[in-house]
Amino acid sequence: MPSPPHATALPVVLSLACSDPSGGGGNVGAALSIAAAGAHAACVTTGLSVRDTRNVERFWPVEAELIDEQARAVLEDLPVSAFHVGTLADARTAAMVAALVADYPSVPVVLDPDLYGGRDDGQIDEDLIGALCELLLPQCALFIPNSIEARLLADEQESDGPAGRSLAECAQILLDSGCEHVLITGSHEPTAQVINTLYGIRGVVRTDAWERLPGSYLGAGITLSAAIAARLARGEALSDAARSAQAYVWQTLANAQQLGMGRRIPHRPLGGQP
Repeated sequence: MPSPPHATALPVVLSLACSDPSGGGGNVGAALSIAAAGAHAACVTTGLSVRDTRNVERFWPVEAELIDEQARAVLEDLPVSAFHVGTLADARTAAMVAALVADYPSVPVVLDPDLYGGRDDGQIDEDLIGALCELLLPQCALFIPNSIEARLLADEQESDGPAGRSLAECAQILLDSGCEHVLITGSHEPTAQVINTLYGIRGVVRTDAWERLPGSYLGAGITLSAAIAARLARGEALSDAARSAQAYVWQTLANAQQLGMGRRIPHRPLGGQP
């Protein structure tokens, strides 16, 4: 019989994400970011990919039932303190994950969506978006879209341009679905600095501006979402977790390595938080 958890045991984050053999993003990136924050990463694989630092060549979704079995085996054994949800391949998988986290309502959920379901063909999966918005988003403590995803999910059309919804209005639409907080990242916006804004039901919680670094990076988004999930698991307030995780991500990108022929890989050292 296993010994009971030690009083100083690391908090556990259950991360559901796809594989990334390059080590830039996916479950590897999430695990490294969680570990760097002083938490334990329990990783459930949601899809297998053939990819490098340039692009995704092939992607195989893991069956929803197998994802559920992986997750519940962990949950029956480890005291999970936060959920981190990344790439989900289709609507059925999103519905299964929604049912899974519903069984643990006291555990915060950080959702970092891939609206393309792991594909690299530029085609949005409308059924997946519907399932994310209707089933999973209402259960999230934090949803982290970039500005493009926020507009898309709020039914914003790119052709609307400046006459369309503001990011604040997009955030409100997402909050109205039941999500507690939305952190919209601004790396795709035409601003001198990268401006990330955290919204809650009462409006803006905090706005953070960061020096815009040159180059392109693989895994920046999942580094941020996993780092926040780990900090929530450690008991940090969400606003503080969002700020400290952003500072951590900026350091990983400032020190990113050009290891392959494509995008740079964040430098995520273990043994302490940058």
